[in-house]
Amino acid sequence: MRGAKSAKWVAIAAVVALGATACGGGGDDTSSGKGKGNGVVSVEIGEPQNSLVPTNTYETEGGQVINALFTGLTKLDADNKVVNAMAQSIETKDNKVWTIKLKSGYTFHNGEKVTAQSFVDAWNYGANQTNAQQTNPLFSHIQGYSDLNPGEGKKPKTDKLSGLKAVDDSTLQVTLSGAFSAFPSQLSFTAFVPLPKAFFKDPKGFGEAPIGNGPFQMKGKFKHNEEIDTTKYDKYPDASKIEVKGVNFKVYSNLDTAYKDVVAGNLDTLLTIPTSGLPTYHKDLPGRYIDEADSAVGYIGFPIKYNKAFQNADLRKAISMAIDRKTIASKIFLGSRTPADDYISPIIDGYRKGACGDACTYNPTKAKELYKQSGGLPGNTLEIGYNADGGHKEWVEAASNQIQQALGVKVTAKPFEQFQTILNDLDAKKYQGAFRMAWSMDYPDAEDYLRPVFSKEAIANGSNYSGYVNEDFEKLLVQGDQAPTHEEAVKKYQAADDILLKDMPYIPVYFYTLNTGFSDKIKSMKIAGHQILWDTVKLS
Repeated sequence: MRGAKSAKWVAIAAVVALGATACGGGGDDTSSGKGKGNGVVSVEIGEPQNSLVPTNTYETEGGQVINALFTGLTKLDADNKVVNAMAQSIETKDNKVWTIKLKSGYTFHNGEKVTAQSFVDAWNYGANQTNAQQTNPLFSHIQGYSDLNPGEGKKPKTDKLSGLKAVDDSTLQVTLSGAFSAFPSQLSFTAFVPLPKAFFKDPKGFGEAPIGNGPFQMKGKFKHNEEIDTTKYDKYPDASKIEVKGVNFKVYSNLDTAYKDVVAGNLDTLLTIPTSGLPTYHKDLPGRYIDEADSAVGYIGFPIKYNKAFQNADLRKAISMAIDRKTIASKIFLGSRTPADDYISPIIDGYRKGACGDACTYNPTKAKELYKQSGGLPGNTLEIGYNADGGHKEWVEAASNQIQQALGVKVTAKPFEQFQTILNDLDAKKYQGAFRMAWSMDYPDAEDYLRPVFSKEAIANGSNYSGYVNEDFEKLLVQGDQAPTHEEAVKKYQAADDILLKDMPYIPVYFYTLNTGFSDKIKSMKIAGHQILWDTVKLS
């Protein structure tokens, strides 16, 4: 989701927009439901980058909705541990061939039974380069992926992954191209959910009114830049565990507006408290907030492949050393962020405190020396783009001022109205300045902080907006994938991480802390991987 969600963001993978306005509303209606209101909960999101197709959703905003509409084989629990969801069991003898048994009783919202073939069809679609799905690289471990992805200008000779087989309605067999111990964790990401037959008849129309198999179903169509309305699916197997009667995802373009709405009771859930609310949210929302470690990492990235001005690694390191992370974390974010010293989040096995070393340590004197040695920037100017809908103005401007003072260059912070806008411009290679970016895990594994953001395959269908390529990094990713034990895999991924820390295609600036606020309609709730766990939401 995530991301910074992440994924693209997180988020929750992938990449995270963290915020986004538009409407208030949502006052109490005590005519029905439990406690205050009618059981319908409103949630702030930004405008999703794409329509609501799971395999084409690689950022937090759309991922939050997909998470409510669909259920995959595994999921994260309240402790960020991977547990079975629709999978009854997941077994393997060699981490290469996996046999997955499905639980019974799951149907899509149109009544169609969810079978093993529902997963096979969905994954084949996502993995096929012809369909240009954002999450395409996540299917790369499955045998036959290369046949569906022969490369630009070439047409796949097949539309099916050879490693997928529906043995029967309730048994799915997956053969990977090599051992990959993190596979069950990867399955918790929303790209791996099933799809009904209706999707393949009209993918475009489906994206505006998706038919899922999750706890909530669409109520009407996606109203762009306004809202996505859902209602509880009573035939969901675990429906009795979910108190919420419906979720109204409100699209905001300004987190400050969303914060005012949650304080006033016109919004029920704000996943990220904006900078403006950090001094007062404990007082404004007494007993109605969550403060805990989050999975996301905030960066400043560089379009290395597309702008020669940024191709010197020492230049990027000089900019990194000119940023006072401690001041940004303590003064701008009031302690709700911590200075980043690795590409891997501290909540993930594989994180190493201080791994970034001098490159992530504020030292304006050395930064200026290194900047001069690198040859500097053309015209001694730097622009840093950021999405204005995510509460990033203050910290990007602070970092810009720090870089300007330390290096003696003119730095401009350039706002983009929406996260979607800057993502689209980066995808199209239209924007060639430095840029604010973030990543929240798709699944809890060190590999997920590396391949989806910095690998060669993530340039076309991932979050590698830098265009960064390092063949040694690629080799270590493969070695980590094929390691016989988790411990050995982590060592290989850490070695790949070391290459990133040397090359610095993105500058790690801070680690996120989850600071969430909610209205008095909600008694308690849990969040994992920047996704709301709906069976933990208790209403007042």
